[in-house]
Amino acid sequence: MDIFYPLQLLADWLTYGLIKIGPESRLGSSANFFIYDSLKILILLLVINYFMAIVRHYLPVEKLRDFLASRKWYGLDYLLAAAFGTITPFCSCSSIPLFIGFLETGIPLGVTLSFLITSPLVNQVAVVLFAGLFGWKITILYVVAAILLGVIGGFILGKLKLEKYVADYVWQIKSRKNKTTKNKLPFRDLLKLFWREGWALTKKITPYVLLGIGVGALIHGYVPAGFFEQYITADNLLAVPIATIVAVPMYANAVGVIPIMQSLVEKGIPLGTAMAFMMAVVGLSLPEALILKRVMKVKLLVYFFGITTINIIVIGYLFNAFVK
Repeated sequence: MDIFYPLQLLADWLTYGLIKIGPESRLGSSANFFIYDSLKILILLLVINYFMAIVRHYLPVEKLRDFLASRKWYGLDYLLAAAFGTITPFCSCSSIPLFIGFLETGIPLGVTLSFLITSPLVNQVAVVLFAGLFGWKITILYVVAAILLGVIGGFILGKLKLEKYVADYVWQIKSRKNKTTKNKLPFRDLLKLFWREGWALTKKITPYVLLGIGVGALIHGYVPAGFFEQYITADNLLAVPIATIVAVPMYANAVGVIPIMQSLVEKGIPLGTAMAFMMAVVGLSLPEALILKRVMKVKLLVYFFGITTINIIVIGYLFNAFVK
């Protein structure tokens, strides 16, 4: 069951009932997309930022940081973050508030990026739909590939020591001394404090979120799904990188892209090429970049998109070579 279904009903009523834009029109499709995703992501922002304010207050950040730093995890921390990403029902833009919260509580940057890479690629509904269309063998291989994409991408990014390219305000929140602990505020006052902190962070990000969703809405309503198919034909050796690159401007969740992937495969496009297209649509998008720009400086954003793109291309070629 989609927990955001009531928001979809509200978006449908606002778009098609109150504003009276036809559902079959491009404007109606774009408007409905914008209203629904704005409501969903802003609610997620508020809830997660409020929750992370509570976590920051009670979590012994220094101990957690020291715990992660004092042990040789041999990639297990990246694997755990990527695995956690597979059970979160978020798209790429919806995952960003939790990504910020991880950073603020002292989780290493590379580990949080493992979560951010994997989270939009896999969710329970997408897995069931994927299995119904492609079978469980391909589905399991896809989930494994998504987790490896998060682990490898996060590990590489973590080793590059890019923390200085995270937006300054994120570290300011993380390192801020919590005076309420010393003052032992009443629980009622703590709740107000958590709300103010969560609301302040939400306001910082909201303009970029709305801008990103707006771009995604325009693409959703005005760029037809078959627009890119002419560039990723089966006989093109560069089809995998082309499929990955042309998918970046698009924006959709995994459930919405899987049927498009099926149609590409049915038209003779190799599975790996179609999968690279799907992963790029879901995991890399212009709206996501616009939102992440509020959290990351340009160099980190370029590294994040560049390394993830290369890894997706490699996965596409591997599937074309070994999975039939």
